[in-house]
Amino acid sequence: MIPLPATEEQRTVYTTAVINQFKNATPDQIRRGRDWYPNAHQLATEIASGDAVKGAGVLAALSANKSWAENIRLARKAFSEGKASGHVGDAVTKANRIMGGTHPVEVLPMHLKTGAFFVCIANPADREYVVIDRHAHDIAAREIYGNRDRGLGAIGRYNLLADCYRKAAHLLGELPSVVQAVTWVAHIER
Repeated sequence: MIPLPATEEQRTVYTTAVINQFKNATPDQIRRGRDWYPNAHQLATEIASGDAVKGAGVLAALSANKSWAENIRLARKAFSEGKASGHVGDAVTKANRIMGGTHPVEVLPMHLKTGAFFVCIANPADREYVVIDRHAHDIAAREIYGNRDRGLGAIGRYNLLADCYRKAAHLLGELPSVVQAVTWVAHIER
């Protein structure tokens, strides 16, 4: 698990790992990473009958520990049936509250992955939020953790990695969400 607090040297190591993953991505992976959140935004708009915020909120609420394909399936099903199902109770409750009209920022943990995922889908041009999931962690740590705990529920560790991705994005001249998406595509296709 990434130690806290991190030294400046450790932060530089994590940021450099992210930059290197981005630079090692193929042109096709870079293109698909740049398109990832705009495409997710379009999907959110479509599944929620034109309401990208609601669609993004439900996608985010149902995203924990699910593949993107399964996440999409659950969100589509929720909107078509008028209620969420097929996930743990907390995720279903959050998705149902969002579908019922509560704004996602009132439901999702905005300081962690699902909140950031909502923002990046709802507004792909956002310059601040970045999704730190297990893949983003492993890229920065330069180690595949498998089923080991990464400690991403700790706000300090999450923020440390988000800061490293933002710094990498600044140095690359990209949005943080683009850097995360490109490195994610390259990482899962390693």
